[in-house]
Amino acid sequence: MPLGVLIGYDGSPAATAAIEVGGRLLPRAHAWVAQLWTPPFASEPLRRRLRAVVGSASELVERTELEGEREAQRIAAAGTTLARAAGLDAEPLVKRSWGGEGLVLAQLAEQVSADLVLVGSRGLGGAQALMGSVSDMAVHYASRPTLVAPAPMLTQEYDALTEGPVVVGWDGSGGARTALAAAQHLFPDREIVVVSVGQGITETPPEGLAAEHVDAPAGAGEHLVADALTGLAAHRRASAIVVGSRGQSAMCQVLLGSVARATLRAAHRPVLVVPGP
Repeated sequence: MPLGVLIGYDGSPAATAAIEVGGRLLPRAHAWVAQLWTPPFASEPLRRRLRAVVGSASELVERTELEGEREAQRIAAAGTTLARAAGLDAEPLVKRSWGGEGLVLAQLAEQVSADLVLVGSRGLGGAQALMGSVSDMAVHYASRPTLVAPAPMLTQEYDALTEGPVVVGWDGSGGARTALAAAQHLFPDREIVVVSVGQGITETPPEGLAAEHVDAPAGAGEHLVADALTGLAAHRRASAIVVGSRGQSAMCQVLLGSVARATLRAAHRPVLVVPGP
């Protein structure tokens, strides 16, 4: 059975880039191209035109929602066309939202039994949304791994998507083991490179995997750990970086908001955040 990926798509350049990332990293996967819309979705020029032809406030609301849903369906259809061109077996999925797009994407992933969620790190919700909202909320709430595609990416970073290894952050914790298992499941044909950073990591990675260690001072902060991980990924021309949302660093318990978040912000290649066991 092919992998299932739920792609958050809003027509923005970042969302379009995320579709290309999905096509290269997850060839032949089944994709749901999700367009979430929040009334009143229609543009201000369209609302002005409607106000000129309707006879009441109730009719204006009804017509605005009708036009908004139609526009959402058009955007989803365009994203589906792009996903199919990228090699994915894609279908549109339009969902009315209340504004919490990241949370709704997490919910939809459970409803369609997706293996992972794919979002761009910059994009649009009902209004302009930056990292810290849609993609950040999807990472926080999804019970599935969430792949965040950065934008823009350089040509060599795009080229690495096709055949590059997958770098997995390792600290010996249950979260790291879950992240490694997810990487092996989602990228079965890729070389897996397990990377530990810093001191105090006593549990070694499973045998048979490529492993590397990057020295860092005792108690190194999350940004130093993230920089070391992303730096090695760049050196190895990795296709993606995989981190657990929960883990045990040499200094303290790693929660999302420290190493995982720092990696999301530092990396110039896709980052897969895997929820804890």
